[in-house]
Amino acid sequence: MAGNTSLEDVDEVVHEPSREFVESTNVAAFMREYGIDDYEELIERTTTEVDGEPESGVDWFWDELVDYLGIEFYEEYDEVRDNSEGPQFTDWYPGGELNLAHNVVDRHAARDEERRNTVATIWEGEDGEVREITYHELRRQSNQVANALEERGIETGDTVGLYMPMVPEVAAILYGCFKVGAIAVPIFSGFGVDATATRIADSECSVLFTGDGFYRRGSPVRLKGAADEAIEEAGYVEHTVVFDRLGSSDGDVPWDDDRDEWWVDAVEAADDEYETKSLASDQESMLLYSSGTTGKPKGIVHTHAGVQVQCPKEVYFGMDLKPSDRFFWVSDIGWMMGPWTLIGTHTFGGTVFMYEGAPDYPEPDRFWEMIDRHELTQFGISPTAIRALRKHGDEWLEDHDLSSLRLLGSTGEPWDPESWRWFYEHVGGGEAPIINISGGTEICGCFLMPMPTEPLKPCTLGGPGLGMDIDIVGATGESVREEHERGYLVARDSCPSMTKSLWSGDERYLEEYWSRFDDMWNHGDWAQKDAEGFWFLHGRADDALNVAGRKVGPAEVEGALIDHEAVNQAAAIGAPDDTTGTAVVTYVILEAGREESDGLREELRAQVGEELGKPFRPREVLFVDEFPKTQSGKIIRRAIEATYTGEDLGDMSSIENPDALEDLEDAR
Repeated sequence: MAGNTSLEDVDEVVHEPSREFVESTNVAAFMREYGIDDYEELIERTTTEVDGEPESGVDWFWDELVDYLGIEFYEEYDEVRDNSEGPQFTDWYPGGELNLAHNVVDRHAARDEERRNTVATIWEGEDGEVREITYHELRRQSNQVANALEERGIETGDTVGLYMPMVPEVAAILYGCFKVGAIAVPIFSGFGVDATATRIADSECSVLFTGDGFYRRGSPVRLKGAADEAIEEAGYVEHTVVFDRLGSSDGDVPWDDDRDEWWVDAVEAADDEYETKSLASDQESMLLYSSGTTGKPKGIVHTHAGVQVQCPKEVYFGMDLKPSDRFFWVSDIGWMMGPWTLIGTHTFGGTVFMYEGAPDYPEPDRFWEMIDRHELTQFGISPTAIRALRKHGDEWLEDHDLSSLRLLGSTGEPWDPESWRWFYEHVGGGEAPIINISGGTEICGCFLMPMPTEPLKPCTLGGPGLGMDIDIVGATGESVREEHERGYLVARDSCPSMTKSLWSGDERYLEEYWSRFDDMWNHGDWAQKDAEGFWFLHGRADDALNVAGRKVGPAEVEGALIDHEAVNQAAAIGAPDDTTGTAVVTYVILEAGREESDGLREELRAQVGEELGKPFRPREVLFVDEFPKTQSGKIIRRAIEATYTGEDLGDMSSIENPDALEDLEDAR
């Protein structure tokens, strides 16, 4: 993972929003409504009970937000929350009843003709095909999914798998599940058999939606065969509904007549009227799995009320969604950002842009060309993807008008300053703020999120999200935020979208998140707030390398390497060492045109030693062309470590680019 560099490297304020832009934002309107003068007061009022100020604190904010964002409950809740069992098991909006599907599709389709005919999703296939789905069509299709599910025995609380290509129908499947009270289980379409089987087996879903395949870099990728093998390995699935993306319904696809049905027969033949169920606030809506880059994936349990307030809050305030916007965040439905984008944007009757294929196919300007042609207004992407696109050169942007972009977004890993600046200057034109966010699958949202009204330094995450009581603490749990020291990123309170528990049970949930500190959620990241109030992340705290009793985060080593002008990306691992117990081993991807040499290798070792101390000088510096990554752009460091040590790789089916494993074995 390319790590954040030291605060000295990102100490210059680069982005200053204009007064006109600030006053036009949704968050500025919220501040005017409640007499809030500045950003510091905004965070304090939404996270802390201020003496003498009744309109303050977490409870006030999450209560007020429901009406402010226009979220509709069928039955009003009795209180904002019941935390009598502690923050670990807070019950949000008890007594209330609602349904995500009502808020994201039904109410828009039922109202005036203009809203009904607004485009909910614009989809572009890698082959250039474009489809637009209106809210009226989305409601019809969601109703058909709901009826098809009930015809196959699905009831409230049952799990339904989505191992789907990124086609617009994924929104209808997700919302159809919500309508009947089923728990949607999105599974990344790039997963192989083992990873898919693990999720099917753990969730015990009896219905699985899948497709014959999808297109990637101009070639069809077959999905149905992998789905069949995963079902055979996992069991449980009794009905498979297959979407025909590749035109395979002529028979060119493996088939089980007792279990498999084509989408056109199972869904499009179903009734298009359905009465959406009224569900308790804490009714489970989705089971989202962690990417599995750190061992067995965790099943994250989300509720209807939780994601219904969190995702729209962030899209509305952080990404400043306006009625005419076209919102594009590069993701698969199997990753958190897929449902986050759909729920967050569709709550307001907005338009989501979806893309099926590779970012650089048929040429490296595919994203820039689509932003230009579709006049997209928000564009979210991982730092790793930007680093890869940056390497292709500035000339790929020159023929495209990107002026429609109002805000940029990023998540998934720390930035390096050079790539952040390139994204800001070349893609955003030096005007669009980069809303760099961090939270995760566990909250289907963000702990840290800059507000578009605020200035930005390169790589910063701004500060806590609205309503998020976030802190930085030392080893014994004391706050070190205002001392500007590096510490653990924690949540001092619950939020509505925080996972109810883990699907596997409370024991692992408490151990994973609540065991490090008393009544504080330990997120596992190193964080730091600088003297001017900007927050930064420094990689995973639980990945620390213990070299002769001294600990250093891999991201710190990687950041030191990236400081060298020859280095584009870096990854650091710990390897057994007879002398120090653990030695630092690094893998480096060089900038285009730079030559690999023993001299450069020694330069890089010396640079790490100078920045971090001699004990942390890498034992080896190995050159490669690419790193194994997940589809969301995260480098799978355990794959690098296992390849180096010769250990069993385990489940590597989350890798987007499996050829990178061979590159690691041939590291120079």
